[in-house]
Amino acid sequence: SIASADMDLNQLEAFLTAQTKKQGGITSDQAAVIAKFWKNQRTQIHESLINQSRWDNVLKNMNWRVDLKSQLRHIDQINTPVAIVEMELGKNGQ
Repeated sequence: SIASADMDLNQLEAFLTAQTKKQGGITSDQAAVIAKFWKNQRTQIHESLINQSRWDNVLKNMNWRVDLKSQLRHIDQINTPVAIVEMELGKNGQ
């Protein structure tokens, strides 16, 4: 919960206080250890979560256009727009 919300120190303190008051929650010593760990490792944990949630592929290039049909067998299909999208994907960092 702490990492997914990327809690600041005030949020962390409120969250841990609530956890110590909860039935079957954590002790105040455990809360102190968690708070110290979060203060020291917050940036690294946040970066790790971001890296884990990224796709391997990245969008390198994208082209698009809209075409209109000007001649068809059925008159009701004339001037029907068609979107064409071309996306080039590549591996992250390559």
